[in-house]
Amino acid sequence: MADPREGRRIPAPLTWVAGLAAVLLGVGLGELTAAVVGPSSSPVAAVGSALIDVAPSWAKDTAIALFGTADKLALLAGIALIMLVLAVLAGWLQVRFPPWGIVLVAAFGVAGAVVAATRPGAGSMAWMPAVVAGASGAVALWLLARMISTRPEAPSTIGQPGPGVEGARERFVSPVPRSLNDRESDGREPEDRSSSERSETKRSPSPPPSRRAFFAWAGVAAGVGVLAIAIGGVRSTASAGVAAVRRALRLPAAAVAASVVPSGAELDLPGLASVVTPNEQFYRIDTALIVPEVDPADWRLRVHGMVAEEFELTWDELLALPLEESWTTLTCVSNEVGGTLVGNARWLGYPIRELLARARPDAEADMVLSRSVDGFTASTPLEALTDDRNAILAVGMNGEPLPLEHGFPVRMVVPGLYGYVSATKWVTDLEVTRFDRATAYWTTRGWSERGPIKLQSRIDVPRKSQGLKAGDVVIAGVAWHQGVGIAGVEVRIDEGEWMPAALAAAISDDTWVQWSLPWNATSGDHVIECRATGKDGEVQTSQTAPPAPDGATGWHWRTVSVFD
Repeated sequence: MADPREGRRIPAPLTWVAGLAAVLLGVGLGELTAAVVGPSSSPVAAVGSALIDVAPSWAKDTAIALFGTADKLALLAGIALIMLVLAVLAGWLQVRFPPWGIVLVAAFGVAGAVVAATRPGAGSMAWMPAVVAGASGAVALWLLARMISTRPEAPSTIGQPGPGVEGARERFVSPVPRSLNDRESDGREPEDRSSSERSETKRSPSPPPSRRAFFAWAGVAAGVGVLAIAIGGVRSTASAGVAAVRRALRLPAAAVAASVVPSGAELDLPGLASVVTPNEQFYRIDTALIVPEVDPADWRLRVHGMVAEEFELTWDELLALPLEESWTTLTCVSNEVGGTLVGNARWLGYPIRELLARARPDAEADMVLSRSVDGFTASTPLEALTDDRNAILAVGMNGEPLPLEHGFPVRMVVPGLYGYVSATKWVTDLEVTRFDRATAYWTTRGWSERGPIKLQSRIDVPRKSQGLKAGDVVIAGVAWHQGVGIAGVEVRIDEGEWMPAALAAAISDDTWVQWSLPWNATSGDHVIECRATGKDGEVQTSQTAPPAPDGATGWHWRTVSVFD
């Protein structure tokens, strides 16, 4: 064991390098192992998912408000920063106060293993990547810290002249020729003495590694870690059998086709959100740091709880049912006024009301608790799943199987409700129950247990702070009130009179609708506001409210500058 007193003479940056290289090697080997065991067993993903679950609502709301659909990337960046700090601390501890650096690295490996093994849907080997990461990181740290902690021994002064007169005199007196001195002192030939000295040299301990060697080995460790992370990522992508199954999948034709998009539904204005949101542009907000991979052949949906008949449904049985197409605009409850966490798509699936009719819920039941394969839950009012709205178990999106990140193979789509109480992805369980007996993921965190979508409108063009040339321009945007429909949109400029905008043709009452208003812009800075009116006569409120606990309200507005 290295003497801690010796470690204090080692520059701190060397200890940081040792910690960083060791931890990077451990993380890389752990991620590579996860590519074999399963992406969800990734130590980084497991810890990140646990952080998502334990984070307070305000932290999640802030992350979504700041980063939007990049919230998970921001979380991963935060985890990387924390690991950077811990790696530096581990290196410093191991050199200054061994073996606490190794203990720290190993402890995080154990913690990661426990978290990964206890995650919903964890496999029997989910603990292995974190153990590999902790063990390899600890061993690498021990070796690197040992290299920089080793010090050359001080030369012995026994029998050597001191700094006195004799020592000084010896520096000026010509030494006796080695050959004569050797003969007179012990009678041995010079060759014999040289041989003895060479033998003693061979038996002396080897010199400690140089700093150049330390940096070389640290570089090798870091390089192997980076390479392992890269290989793990490539292997996870290349070996994603579920993605391959999805690409090869051909969904059956709908027994009931969706309505045709009216010719006047798309205004086709630059900067205006298209009436149909492409899959790759559809917003994604969920709690899954790593997208679950569910093989359709293994998928099962369990319907149970307060019902007369419990049953399970397989993938093949679901596809054999008469599937229906419908248009539905989905909205995230975290969407700020004027936000982009909203999108419209054509969905293919089977009506949930038919499944519940087969199960025959008890008269006292008023809620369905849906559960995802990753443990997420949502509480949906029973009446929203049994009335005549197009609430479905969706298998298709815009003419193709659901994308992996949007719930493949099966998700829920319920018009008129925010996603946190209805749009469960990777759904595997429907429990018929009551609101006073069960709570869901977000309702336990302070959000409303029922989430009806609120009447909203948004300005898309001109963009915020956009410079405009004086003259004729177009103000345009979208409005939505799922389950009700939009009757009109009004716009006002600089708090003047409200002017009616022209509505594009609506696909249905469950989708958003585009609107536009021509404007003869004059030079100067202007404030543009909009408000919508539903088909039920409700006018969008001007009262400003944040997304929590049941959706944002207020008028959307933006400023523009007009130049001559």
